[in-house]
Amino acid sequence: MAAEVKSENDLTIEELAVETGMTVRNIRSHRARGLLPAPEVRDRVGYYGPEHLDRLKMIQELQADGFNLKGIERLLGQNLGPAEQFLSFKRAIDEFDREPPQTFTRAELAERFGTEIDDALKRAIDAGAIVAIDDDRFEAPFPSLLDAAEGVIATGVPLDHALAVIAKVASRCRSVSHEFVKLFLDDIWKPFEADGYPEDRWPEVQEALDRLRPLSLQALVAVYRMTMSDEVERAFGKQLERMAKRKS
Repeated sequence: MAAEVKSENDLTIEELAVETGMTVRNIRSHRARGLLPAPEVRDRVGYYGPEHLDRLKMIQELQADGFNLKGIERLLGQNLGPAEQFLSFKRAIDEFDREPPQTFTRAELAERFGTEIDDALKRAIDAGAIVAIDDDRFEAPFPSLLDAAEGVIATGVPLDHALAVIAKVASRCRSVSHEFVKLFLDDIWKPFEADGYPEDRWPEVQEALDRLRPLSLQALVAVYRMTMSDEVERAFGKQLERMAKRKS
């Protein structure tokens, strides 16, 4: 007798719910809508496996990116290609220029930035420089930003003033980022979308994004250097005028 092939599907719907963090009711609803493949039935019990886990995680990720179930149904109704390509594309965007986050205790931050830390922590959270994990632990998504703030403070700038400037810079950078993303969407993504997301053009679109990201950073740094030079020259020109008037 031939040996039986062991199935990869070994999760009951309750176990699948635990693995994905979904409710059994939601999983059944996705199955009813055709978003989830049918389980393998053995002894009148449905069993799920890696394919079902991957599909549910895909649904969760698409929902987190703003897709409603009707949109996901349309997307998956064509074939899995566009959905998988979209998520791969989105992950590549999310990973761009990421730093490993770092966790600090309140005491560690107080040691770096001074003992009067409570108000500063609130302002740093508002500016996005840190994220509160609990009352005593805080995560810095970009630790280099804290390093920069510490360096500025070492020059004699008060912590509150440094945090206020960081908040303003973050606001301006959000506007700059918006313009570069809009450039990509208008000139590359929307024509691609209008053509129905051709399978053979996904690598081309990904390459365009990969090239645009460092170029946008290069352009931003160059423009910053140019405008910084102008601002320093203008500001110190005024200071020289004031010094000359005081001597006369």
